[in-house]
Amino acid sequence: KINSIVVESKGKKSVIKGDIFISSMPIKDLIIAIDNVPKNVYDIAFNLPYRSFVTIGVIFDKLSINNKTKIKTLNNIIPDTWIYVQSKDVKLGRIQVFNNWSPYLLKNIDNNISLGLEYFCDENDDFWNLNDEELRDRALIELNDMKIIDNDSKLLNYHVEKVPKAYPAYFDSYVNFDIVKNYLNKINNLFCIGRNGQHRYNNMDHSMLCGIVCIDNILKGINNKENIWNVNSDKEYHEEVKK
Repeated sequence: KINSIVVESKGKKSVIKGDIFISSMPIKDLIIAIDNVPKNVYDIAFNLPYRSFVTIGVIFDKLSINNKTKIKTLNNIIPDTWIYVQSKDVKLGRIQVFNNWSPYLLKNIDNNISLGLEYFCDENDDFWNLNDEELRDRALIELNDMKIIDNDSKLLNYHVEKVPKAYPAYFDSYVNFDIVKNYLNKINNLFCIGRNGQHRYNNMDHSMLCGIVCIDNILKGINNKENIWNVNSDKEYHEEVKK
């Protein structure tokens, strides 16, 4: 069992004791932080692969593409929430149109368009290590190349976020992941939940359901954790409409 954890914040360390610990941190980092882990478990966890994520939020006064569908939109902007980019000529992988998620995400919804530009990379690779201005300039070039914007589109604001280990990947040492999972399950008062906590490509729905099932087990005194690990094991997509 886990008796306590050591937390370091702003250069200061503190010890936190507890009866039950719930972890949503990357399993690689969790195993590294645990004392006396068997070498085979440590090696598998240490070599678990990830893809990292860089997102650039941009606000324009207008785009160069218009709504050509029958879907009515405010100011006739494109109706999409997500646009998946298939071209190999750009690194950009996906575009979010925040106006279409909610009008409350943008201060001036009548005159501005907010996009989230999503890039997939490896932590500390060349793209990851670009500074905010370099990432902004790269994004503007690609949006121009794709004709999403043109020279008449004015960039009003931008913001960059980098998310390490955003996507657990299923190759390399993952083939032996069950060895790590079984080791973690033997720690009686430790429960692993969420995308990184289970090294599984969970979406937000799956992650919340993991938490619900976990708490239900704790309240009922159930120590078998398989029902938590079984969330999203059926490979179904919650977004699909079933008739």
